[in-house]
Amino acid sequence: MPEETVDEHDFVDLAETESLWDDEMESYDVGDEEVLLVKIDGEIHAYDAICPHQSISLVEGELEGGVLTCRAHEWQFDAVSGESVNPSGHCLARHDVRVTDDGIVQVKLRSRKPAPANH
Repeated sequence: MPEETVDEHDFVDLAETESLWDDEMESYDVGDEEVLLVKIDGEIHAYDAICPHQSISLVEGELEGGVLTCRAHEWQFDAVSGESVNPSGHCLARHDVRVTDDGIVQVKLRSRKPAPANH
């Protein structure tokens, strides 16, 4: 079966809102990319699911107190803004999120090229 092509200008269905709990995260495959959904205080945020430092899947890390920590080298990001907490000066690539009237979380993919990280 051929892989589905995703037009980055369209919103893509990812999950039902009921399947996402506060202070938890989940990753989803969209085409050949991985998108991370994070739910904080009832709001859903979407980012590229790969840490900009060394391309580790962020869902393998921890989410505690609104801070997302990568498992590999413990880079930390604010789960609401995507801005790095430690070290500073980096940001996760963010995607637009909306919830349909019937409770489906949809994401509109943006550029997948975050600023390069220093090692």
